[in-house]
Amino acid sequence: MVKIYEGKVRALDEVTLQVEAGKVFALLGPNGSGKTTLMRILTTQISPTSGAVYVMGHDIVHESGKVRQLVGYVPQEMSVWTDITGYENLLIYAKIYGVPAEGRRELVMEAMENIGLRDVADTMVRSYSGGMIRRLEIASALLIKPQILFLDEPTIGLDPAARRVVWEKLTGYTKECGTSVFFNTHYMDEADLYSDQIGIISRGKIITVGTAAELKRTAGGEVITMELEGGHVGGDALEMLGQIGKKVEIQDSHVVLTVDDAEAALPKAVLILVDAGIAIRRISMSAPTLDDVFLKYAGTRLESASRIKDVTQVRKMIRGG
Repeated sequence: MVKIYEGKVRALDEVTLQVEAGKVFALLGPNGSGKTTLMRILTTQISPTSGAVYVMGHDIVHESGKVRQLVGYVPQEMSVWTDITGYENLLIYAKIYGVPAEGRRELVMEAMENIGLRDVADTMVRSYSGGMIRRLEIASALLIKPQILFLDEPTIGLDPAARRVVWEKLTGYTKECGTSVFFNTHYMDEADLYSDQIGIISRGKIITVGTAAELKRTAGGEVITMELEGGHVGGDALEMLGQIGKKVEIQDSHVVLTVDDAEAALPKAVLILVDAGIAIRRISMSAPTLDDVFLKYAGTRLESASRIKDVTQVRKMIRGG
């Protein structure tokens, strides 16, 4: 798939991506990498310049109406009204979606229940917290019981507790209903905790795709650090340590061993040192993080602070009228 704006800006460059139904897929990328463009194409808001795109087996260009019946979409921007109640917001969306009048109220209340907002259904949205507003926006997208839910920065600007509640309610619903989820995020922990697969996009290209564990294993290996009581690590011991790891270094009184699997390699490393008569004072293990993975593939850290601040400020202004 290719998307070119105004005949010159190549927002997406030969993107090839396949996401398994019923899974949660996270897309990570720097600002301007093409994340939102890709999501807008997948939700039929814009068309690709070239290439074939299918959602649940339907062509997004020639069967856009069918695709829209199957997907839910929650944008970054606030998509509810603050001067009416939560129930009234969802009632408006139900009418927009063409939900029949008979059973409309029951459907709206069910959506409020699923996302944990039933008790505040008749409360003005301006009094909701940021997390409650985001859950209401997600509830509006769930009214049609979509087969796949697209979320553009679903918890940006929320505090950690509110983010956790949003994801608890969201994952509970999607697991129960078998809904697929495709989301962009600036929060590495969300991609790590809640996704089945992660894709990294940079400059309009999908650089790599895999589970969090698979991607971390490509970032340089896990590290075992053993602080020694004393004694010299001789050549034989160093050679044996080198055989179980990718790299072994002596740093003052520490042996630093880089391996593929620290948990499996640790007993072997300890036994080598003990057999050499070297006492170990302390052991620590560390593994690559998604930040390390992102740096490797995108060539930069994922800068989120300024973006989160901007979104939070805009949402506060909207809520304040």
